Parts: sequence; C-alpha cells; structure tokens
Amino acid sequence: MKKLMHIEEAIELLQCLVFAKTDQHLDKVQIDVLRGAWENHTYDIIAETYCFSSAHVKTVGAKLWHLLSKVLGTKVNKKNVQVVLKRIARDWQQESSRRISSSPILELPGGQVPLDSPFYVERPPIEACSYHAILQPGALIRIYAPRQMGKTSLMARILEQARWQGNTTVTLNFKLANREVFTSLDKLLKWFCVSVGKSLGLSNQLADYWDEILGSKSNSTDYFENYLLAEIDSSLVLGLDEVDMVFQYPEIASDFFSLLRTWHEKAKYGDRRSYIWQKLKLVVVYATEDDAWLNLHESFNVGLPIALPEFTQEQVQDLARCYGLNWDADQVAQLMSLVGGYPYLVRTALHHIYYQDFTLEQFLPKSATQGRVYGEYVGRQFLKRQQNRELYTAFAQETSSPIPLELDCL
Repeated sequence: MKKLMHIEEAIELLQCLVFAKTDQHLDKVQIDVLRGAWENHTYDIIAETYCFSSAHVKTVGAKLWHLLSKVLGTKVNKKNVQVVLKRIARDWQQESSRRISSSPILELPGGQVPLDSPFYVERPPIEACSYHAILQPGALIRIYAPRQMGKTSLMARILEQARWQGNTTVTLNFKLANREVFTSLDKLLKWFCVSVGKSLGLSNQLADYWDEILGSKSNSTDYFENYLLAEIDSSLVLGLDEVDMVFQYPEIASDFFSLLRTWHEKAKYGDRRSYIWQKLKLVVVYATEDDAWLNLHESFNVGLPIALPEFTQEQVQDLARCYGLNWDADQVAQLMSLVGGYPYLVRTALHHIYYQDFTLEQFLPKSATQGRVYGEYVGRQFLKRQQNRELYTAFAQETSSPIPLELDCL
C-alpha cells in the first residue's frame, strides 16, 4: 500500500487491527469521532455534526485514543492519529518495495508462493491484521476465496510470523486424507488427531483416549487437551489447508466445524482449562467454489474472517515490476480488462510476456483462445459449468462473445 490518505482506508485498517487485537470492531460513534479527528475538527464541531453532546464525544474520544494506543503499540491522540496511520502505511510500503527490489529467480505461476519469493504481493491491511490476530490466545483465522487466489501463500506467511514469535506450527492438508477417512466423523477425527501428533513428533496414543461411549468429538477434545497440547510448552498454530474437502461430506462437515468452533470458544471460558485451549490457534483455509461452503460460512462465523480480494491495479503494477516490466496505468488496465485482478491469471500473463519476450499487444490476442496461455484454466471452467446444465448455455455465450466478458469466480 503506497498511501493511506483517505479516511475510509484508515477506518478499514483500524477495524481490522482492532478486531485482531480485541475480537471487537469500532462502533459507529467511535468511527464518527475518528472521522472528525481526521478532518482536524474540534470535539464541539464533531458533536454538532453527528448530533451528540460535547461531553459524550470527549469521553468517547478519550477511550478511543486509549484503545488505539494499545492496539498500535504507540501513543495515539486526536492530533496525531492521522500521522501515526500514515507512518504505518509508509513502513509497509517500504518493506514491500524492499522485497520487490530483490533480484528475482523467476518461478512458475501456480501453487504456494515461496516465503522468500519477491513475487508475493501483499494486500494491505490483510497481512498486518492476520499477523496481529495470530498472536492472540486461542486465535482463529478463516481464509477463504476461489481457487488460486493466494490462500495457502497467505497461510504460510501467518505461520511463519507465528514461528518468529515462538509458536509451534503444523500444516495439515486435507487432500492428504484418503477417501475412506471421510466416510465417518470418527475416522476423520482419528486421522486428524494422529496426523497432528505425528507432525509434532508424538506417537499415536488413540487407544488411551478413545472411548466409544463418549463419542469422537469428546474423544478428540480429550486427545488435544490432555495429550497434544499438554506435551508442548509453546502455543500450537494449526494451518488447516484445503478444508473444503470436508464440504463434500455434509453428514460429517457440520460436526467437524462445530468442533473447531467449540475449541476456539473454550479459550474464552475463563475456567481452569481455558489456558490449555488458549495454546491452540487455528488458521482454516477453504475455497468458495462449491455451494456447500455457504452453509459452513453461516455456522462457522467465528474468529477473524479473511476474504481474499483480487489484486488492485496498483498491485498488478507492482507485480509487473517484479518481472522487469515498467508498465504504465493504461497497460495494466489493458491486462486487467482481460483477466481482472485474479492473481493466478495475472501472474501467468506476466510470466509468458517475460519468458517469450512478448509485448502486451502481442500477448492479448494469444491469450484469448483456449489451448494457448489460459487453455488449462478455461478448460477447468468449462468442465465445471458443464456439470451444471443451467450454466452451460451461459458459458457458451461467454466463449463465443467477440469481446471480453467477466467470468464469475464462483
């Protein structure tokens, strides 16, 4: 992010940072006071503008500056709030520029972007909010977006941040589970418990904790509370990737996600066992390309939700620079008119332009047909739509159109 000059950007940033630190959002009155302070208005003018008493505005303001000081780790008051936020934005931009200036070893598009890669594009304030959130006891972060939007790459960076702070991290990809694992909740939770334990270097102790009378949700809770979490001194950050695999099995999905929610909430109970569950932090990653995720989204609405957006024009321009392309805004807009800000498609385009020494004008017509640059991606979209007869006709219209049309990511 190269600038943070507008109040709406400041509000978005602060809402994310405050939520990550306190699990709450700024309320309307606090936002009104922030707007007034951003415009250098006095408390009396703010009160008159938003129909509050001056005394009430001053009280809200004092509490707001105290809250922001705790969240940002620096003194914040009515006079310097704009300066503080601009400094944070500038620091982020300098770090981003430093990474971009590193000599790139060109990588193939697709898959997780390596931690040391200059091709990772930050989408502020998402990274900063996530890094704050994962440091909180019992944290839970949900990262969701269509496929190839950068979910796993973000998760890897959150886990790296957690490791820097002394946490133990484990990544578990649900695609590693055999189909048989998903035939019952009991099998899924046994696989889950043993897989996490193996990653921690702990032996399989299911026989000591699995009681058929109590049920698999209670058994897995005991396994984590009395064995896995008890055996490690630090907090445990679990990165759960490709969790949408569970969506395909609705008979077990609701129980599995309600269990994760219960574990997250146990950290807040304040009883003698809460401190154990405060050691468990979850980063849950899932794609949003199947309708089943909507049911989950409503019942699993806990923790910090991160809906990954497409790249902005500025972010696409930054990525182009990583490929040595000094594009102006018009050239970036030309590419985005074809692929939007979809990370995989943008990077695929830049990769082909760089390696095949195309100009943008040469690349655009080559990419518009199946079997060329985007053949694999278009083919997947075709198959997905063909499975739904109601969408097949619409897809035929899209592919036969003489002008680019925006495709629904879902």
